[in-house]
Amino acid sequence: MRAIQVEEYVKGPQDLTVTDLPDLTPSPDTYVIAIHAAATNFFDLLQIRGKYQHQPPLPWIAGAEFAGVVLSIPSSKKTTRFKKGDRVFGSSQGGYAMQVCANEESLMPVPPGWGFLEAAGLMVTAPTGYAALVLEARVRKGEWVLVHAAAGGVGLAAVQIAKAFGATVIATVGSNRKLEVAKEFGADYTIDYNKEGWTEEVKKLTPNGRGVDVVFDPVGMVNMSLKCTAWGGRIVIVGFAAGNIEKVAMNRVLLRNISLLGLHWGSYTKEAPELVGKVWEGLFLLIKEEKFKGTVYTDREFRGLGTVSRALGMLERRETWGKAVVSVPQVAESKL
Repeated sequence: MRAIQVEEYVKGPQDLTVTDLPDLTPSPDTYVIAIHAAATNFFDLLQIRGKYQHQPPLPWIAGAEFAGVVLSIPSSKKTTRFKKGDRVFGSSQGGYAMQVCANEESLMPVPPGWGFLEAAGLMVTAPTGYAALVLEARVRKGEWVLVHAAAGGVGLAAVQIAKAFGATVIATVGSNRKLEVAKEFGADYTIDYNKEGWTEEVKKLTPNGRGVDVVFDPVGMVNMSLKCTAWGGRIVIVGFAAGNIEKVAMNRVLLRNISLLGLHWGSYTKEAPELVGKVWEGLFLLIKEEKFKGTVYTDREFRGLGTVSRALGMLERRETWGKAVVSVPQVAESKL
C-alpha cells in the first residue's frame, strides 16, 4: 500500500514523502479500513516535528482522521458492530495511507447521504463543538454565542450546533473569505478580529449592549472575550490555536460572575465514557434533521496522498477554512 511514513522528524510538511509499504496485518481486535479520504489536523503538524504530546515510536505513519470501507473485521470477536463493506469514519494513528487499523470504539458509520470527504472530518471537530456547547456551556434557545475562529473546522461545527439549539451566533474570523464562509454556515453576524475595537462591536450587537452569554474559544482569546461577555456568561476553552497559554485577568471573571469551562474531548473516553454515546447520538440527530453539514474546504481539491504536504502547508499558513480533506484513490497513484 501507499503511505506517508515518518522515519525521522521533519522540519515541516514539505518534507513528507509517499512510500510503498506492505499491506497491514491487523491484531485480533482491530478492523482494517480501506481509506478513501483523510482529513488534516493541526496536531499532525506538531507530530511530524516530534512536538506533540503523543509520539509513536519511529517509524510510524502520519495522519489520524479518515473515512473509508471496512476490509476486514476483528478475528477475536464473535459479533462486531461493523461488517465487511460498511462505510465508516474514524480516528486512528496512520490516516495518511491507503489502509489503516482501528479498534471498534474509534469508528462510526458514515451518515446516510454523506460522502467520504465530508465524513472524514467529523471525528474530532463535531463532538468537540457539541460537548463544549451542549454539555459544558449548556447553550439555550435565545442566547447569544460568540464563536472564535468560526471558519475553522471546529468553529464551523460550533456555529451550526449553536444555531441548531436556537442561539444567535456572532462569528469572529480573520479574512474576508472566512467572513463569507461563516455566513454560509449560519452565523448571524461576522466580525474580523484583526480590527481594533471588535469587542465593542460584539457588545453593540447584543441586546442593550450587555455582551454574549457564551464564548466558544479554540484560539486563546479569553482576556479579550471577557470585555464582551455578559454578567453570568460562560467561556468554553477548547484550544490554543494562537500558540500562547493565556494568563487570565481573574478579577474580571470574579466581578462579572463569569464561568470558565475547559473542554478536552479526548479525555471523555476515559473520564466520562457514558457521555460519548450521547454526544454522537445528538450529532447524528442534527445530521438527520439537516441542521449539521460537512465542513470540507472546497476552494481547492487535494487528490492523492502526494497532496497531503500541500494541504498541511496551507492549513499551517491559515489559508484554508473548515477541514482540508485529501481524497485517497484505492489504486496506486501514477503521479505524486
